[in-house]
Amino acid sequence: MTTKERFRLTIEYFLTIRPEAETELVYHDPFELIVATILSAQCTDKRVNMLTPALLKKYPDAASMSKASPEEIYEFIKSCTYPNNKAKHLTGMAKVLAEEFGGVVPSDPELLQHLPGVGRKTANVVASVVFKKPVMAVDTHVFRVSNRIGLVRNAKTPISVEEQLSSNIPPELIHKAHHWLILHGRYICKARKPLCSQCGLNDFCKYYKENAKKI
Repeated sequence: MTTKERFRLTIEYFLTIRPEAETELVYHDPFELIVATILSAQCTDKRVNMLTPALLKKYPDAASMSKASPEEIYEFIKSCTYPNNKAKHLTGMAKVLAEEFGGVVPSDPELLQHLPGVGRKTANVVASVVFKKPVMAVDTHVFRVSNRIGLVRNAKTPISVEEQLSSNIPPELIHKAHHWLILHGRYICKARKPLCSQCGLNDFCKYYKENAKKI
């Protein structure tokens, strides 16, 4: 099977079962999403969604959060992973956003990466989710699932996965494909025990073909 055909079948499958895939992070505007995405690094969306309401009620925009100290932010997020670092990232992000961008979250991934705590993955998440930009954010789920299915070849780094996925997925579907792969990895193609018996990609999944007798 060619790579092109594998992409076609994968896209057709997800368009059928999950045509309107969206992030599981709860947000109401670009600022709330960037805050939630920074907090979500190595932390579950469920946990982040528990923390953000109180945090964002106190600091609803860049202007208010920019005046907060990392210690004050810490009290709202201390139950998430790496709260000290994330508190510093959030205050730094808010200050730069308020001072250099007038409090308006930019839609360009390159500009987003000028914000403290915002790397390539976070920038791509915000750009694709809020602004529907054709950029692919690669987290551990996207990396694992795209390699297992066989959508990418010799992809050892997130940037390599991003480039191969972006080259083979229609631009208008990239923002959806990001969620397709994340949700598939989160609930079906799990890291330790993938639920292959519940997966509709078995007919062309490289991982299943190579491990069917062991599953």
